[in-house]
Amino acid sequence: MEIKITLQESSYSIFTGRNILKDIASFYNFSSHKVLIVTDSNIPSEYYSLIKEKINVVDTLILSPGEDSKSFNSYLKIQEKLLEHNFSRKDIVIALGGGVIGDLVGFASSTYKRGLTFINIPTSTLSMIDSSIGGKTAINFNGIKNVIGTFYQPSLVLIDFDLLKSLPQRHFNNGLIEALKAGYIYDPSILDLFSQDINSNLEEIIIKSIIVKKHFVEEDEKEQNIRKILNYGHTFGHGFESLGGFNDSLYHGEAVGLGMLVVSKDKEKLISYLNKLDIKYDFEISSQELIKIILNDKKVDGKYIDLILVDNIGESYIKKTSIEDLVSILEGGLEYVRRFRK
Repeated sequence: MEIKITLQESSYSIFTGRNILKDIASFYNFSSHKVLIVTDSNIPSEYYSLIKEKINVVDTLILSPGEDSKSFNSYLKIQEKLLEHNFSRKDIVIALGGGVIGDLVGFASSTYKRGLTFINIPTSTLSMIDSSIGGKTAINFNGIKNVIGTFYQPSLVLIDFDLLKSLPQRHFNNGLIEALKAGYIYDPSILDLFSQDINSNLEEIIIKSIIVKKHFVEEDEKEQNIRKILNYGHTFGHGFESLGGFNDSLYHGEAVGLGMLVVSKDKEKLISYLNKLDIKYDFEISSQELIKIILNDKKVDGKYIDLILVDNIGESYIKKTSIEDLVSILEGGLEYVRRFRK
């Protein structure tokens, strides 16, 4: 299936299907271009070996897995590889991995010689549903998530559902929380699929979530207005993620789920969905520390922040919220969040 992202300057296609990685050469013209694959050590070698069989890959950079790799150090390793092989702006970097690899490689691609071709091949539910689409790239810095980044669209996104077979259950569940978010903000039919057997409906859940993201990205590519709605749950979620240390204590999707819970109108209904995805965290949450982190959020404007709210499922909106009101909302939601502590 082809889903087209139509933008003013950088339109591209997302191809979805099963066992389509073997056909990679048919989705893009790789001839006469150098190709670098960037991946991490959790990605099965059979995936990048298959790519190497089909197209001319000059090198593969294998990074450590996890949020620690979303750093300046990893960014510099990519730049060094590109320079080592004398890549031009017409050459290609393939991100093969989850959200960390996609965000990192997209950022590195956007800044190398002011931009070279970037292809995203997501291998997790999180990256298939959310982070591989829409052109947000970033690295973390000084304990703040995504604080340094750019908007830089991929030239192609290739979503092969068979790549999920190697994904651990917790990572699988982690990404599905972004699909829950898509259901809450725009398409309630996604929640109907969650109420049934998730595995049987997986491809439909992912495709519907992609279409939700497509809607908001096409309306507002640079997140000046309506695209901010995609940040539902993220204001508090990024804070929870920071408190957890960006490690195995709490993954991104899990943190977003808890962030959604803070602002949700019907918390018990959302808890029933989150329980199916087995979220647990193991650290202390201080409301004072959390607010301190949120004040560094790029969405803060003076004494206000744009908070995404959903009064009726599928109907979302942006509300300019004072920091005082934000503290009140947090304190009202933390008792529900703490139900998920180990």
